[in-house]
Amino acid sequence: MFAIVGPLVGENAFAQDQQPAQTSQQTDQPPGQLANGLLDTAVTELGKAKKTYASLQEAAKQATADDETLVALSGQVDELNRTTAAISARLKPRTAEIDARLTQLGAAPKEGQPPEAPIVTQERDRLNAERSQISAVILDADNLTAESNRLSMQFMEMRRKLFAETLFKRTEVSTTTFDDAGAALVEEGVKFSAAVTSWIAFVLKAKLASLLAAVCLSIGAALIFLFGGYRLFRRYYVQDEAIENPPYISRLSVAFWSTLIRTLSLAAFLVTSFFFLSNFNVLRPDIAPILAAVFGFIGLVYFVGRLSNAVFAPFRPHWRLVKLSNKGAHSLTWCLQAMAVVNGLDYVFDRISESMGSPVVVTVAKSFLAALLIGLILIAASFGSPMLAKNGDPDAPGRHWPHGMAIILRALGILVIFTSFIGYVGLARFMATQMIVTSAVIATMYLGFQLGKAVSKQGVFAETIIGRFLENRLKLREVALDQAGLAAGLATYAVALLTGIPLILLSWGFHIQDLEAFAYRLFTEIKIGNMSISLLGIFVGILLFAGGYLVTRWFQRWLDSNVMARGQVDLGVRNSVRTGIGYLGIALAAIFAISAAGIDLSSLALVASALSVGIGFGLQNIVSNFVSGLILLVERPFKVGDWIVSGTSEGIVKRISVRATEIETFRKQSIIVPNSELINASLGNWTHRNRLGRSEIPVSVSYDADPRKVMDILLELVRSIPKVLRNPEPHVEFLRFGPSSLDFEMRFYLSDLSDGMEIRNNLRIEILKRFNEEGISIPYPHQELHIVRDGRRGRQLDATAEALTDSADGPEAGDAIQEGSASSREDKVPEAKGASRRRGRTAAE
Repeated sequence: MFAIVGPLVGENAFAQDQQPAQTSQQTDQPPGQLANGLLDTAVTELGKAKKTYASLQEAAKQATADDETLVALSGQVDELNRTTAAISARLKPRTAEIDARLTQLGAAPKEGQPPEAPIVTQERDRLNAERSQISAVILDADNLTAESNRLSMQFMEMRRKLFAETLFKRTEVSTTTFDDAGAALVEEGVKFSAAVTSWIAFVLKAKLASLLAAVCLSIGAALIFLFGGYRLFRRYYVQDEAIENPPYISRLSVAFWSTLIRTLSLAAFLVTSFFFLSNFNVLRPDIAPILAAVFGFIGLVYFVGRLSNAVFAPFRPHWRLVKLSNKGAHSLTWCLQAMAVVNGLDYVFDRISESMGSPVVVTVAKSFLAALLIGLILIAASFGSPMLAKNGDPDAPGRHWPHGMAIILRALGILVIFTSFIGYVGLARFMATQMIVTSAVIATMYLGFQLGKAVSKQGVFAETIIGRFLENRLKLREVALDQAGLAAGLATYAVALLTGIPLILLSWGFHIQDLEAFAYRLFTEIKIGNMSISLLGIFVGILLFAGGYLVTRWFQRWLDSNVMARGQVDLGVRNSVRTGIGYLGIALAAIFAISAAGIDLSSLALVASALSVGIGFGLQNIVSNFVSGLILLVERPFKVGDWIVSGTSEGIVKRISVRATEIETFRKQSIIVPNSELINASLGNWTHRNRLGRSEIPVSVSYDADPRKVMDILLELVRSIPKVLRNPEPHVEFLRFGPSSLDFEMRFYLSDLSDGMEIRNNLRIEILKRFNEEGISIPYPHQELHIVRDGRRGRQLDATAEALTDSADGPEAGDAIQEGSASSREDKVPEAKGASRRRGRTAAE
């Protein structure tokens, strides 16, 4: 239970390192050099701490065999440690300031160098003297801290030895022992009766008003903790008779929460009642421990009874967690409660004997009888038949224990009885207590773990009462409910651990002050190398980060909706400002949170510098995208809402982050483009400066149409559209003489390119309608085929000239094509004739 430490050093060990000469110099310094009174205060507090240490060291030499006294002394040593640590912590920042100032002043000039100003020399000397004084005090405080830590370990070792001696102390168990115990017990009963009678008379005469006030406050506490808890949480732990076959998770939940909530409610009521009675001075020193033991007895019996009823459910077999018959459930419930009553009464009688000053033989006899009864109950329970019958009927006679379980119960019972008979009554009593208390606590923790595991399963939390409540009230979906179930499972684990572990430690000999000291160290100081952090600091850091994040988001929304929106700031500018503020706010919140958690930012800087090489090689793409994202947000070559073209991607910018940019195509496909590609490659932005742009509609008519009339009609139609700009003015270009048509192009400007599709569609419809009314035809592409005959041989030689319509070139291209076709035909005809003549001569020969 307690650690073993080496021999302590002498009480004046820390004083040997205090450099008396230097200390005497400190007192000779003028008061103005003592850091504005900070050092004076530290010296005064350190002197008081030394006196406290000396008194604690004397108390350690005269410490009695009383665990309560040793616990109180250990608490005083812990307080002394915190005091000396606070002295050093207050002086260290001043040392850092002096070091920084000395660095600014620089070193004193060496021999042969030009002298410095006298004021600089005086300042350096003053800072060095002050630094020496502070270093001496810090060294003295650190030495005192080390000595107090050794004294704390000494007290811990004394408590460990006391616990072991009490536990393994052997007493003679014989007929004479019980005869002496019987005689002393009669005398103890007389003393106890007289003490209670005199106490009641004293309260009725002198403390009646205080008693009534304490009773009223206790009744109020009962209403709050017992009835209030029942009204608030009854739906979560009451076994509903209307449910015939409750699911396993419901049985687990009811068993765990009914045991935990009801026991904690009763414990809170008992503690507050004892607190009120003590603070109103109703209890005398001889009655207070007896009443505390009675309250503890009530809490223990109630806790074991609640747990056995929740797990075994003797009257509600459909809520039972283990496979027991009805008779077996009743018998096991009674056995557990009988063991709790015997153990609790032994504890109460022990307190009575201690308060009445009875001899030790009385306590030995009571503990022997209690251990004997508990051992006999265990042996009797091992011969029972509590297991559920094979047919599953809880009313049918049950089966015997599994062979291994029966042997374990008998072995435990025999061990407790045998230990008592050989004289180790304290050990037998301790074993019996742990069988009841520790087993009950572990069983409750096991229920909590099983409940947390069941609630954490996917889809289970939505079927619970809380899950349905959240679903109906907050309209949570399946994924959100599943995440809430995971959080609920982790919370159940935490409740089981935080409730069970302290109870187990208390039952194994730890004191409440030990738990308080451990919790204080856990929440305020955790050493990781040279770095000191605390759970409380981490929790505060998390709260600061969450608060900074929420404030940043609120400020982003407020600035966007109340300042930039009213000022009609461009959407892209608003997005850049909002994103920049978000990154800045989160960075500041992270810095404050890390500092509040006790993590030195300089240490993080060293780690970051050590990882910079690895980041440069392994994460260069991520870093490149990050820097590119910052450049895009600052330089703003495009913004949210712009119409951009990058490589094969074209669409509207929806979001710009520090790693990638989201582009939504006109087919509603989201394309995530890394920022480095947008920075390093060519990019087209249709709406970079503004959304003004030119739109074109090509039009082709037949050669029979009048070009002037066509141009007038097109201009008339485009000028009738309200969204078409008048400056620049729309116009029509006569582009070319096509192979089968006259080609025109209508060009006009729009204030918003996004309207181009709708306007072009409407214009095409109007153009077609107007051309039909005016008798202007739109030709279609066609081909001409020329067939040339050879009159001499009667053979045909086909020469084909193809003219392609809708050419992108002008009329000259069409003429060139026709000329090329004609020349090719002229070249091919003589060539064909020459070939025919050659074939004729060859045939004649």
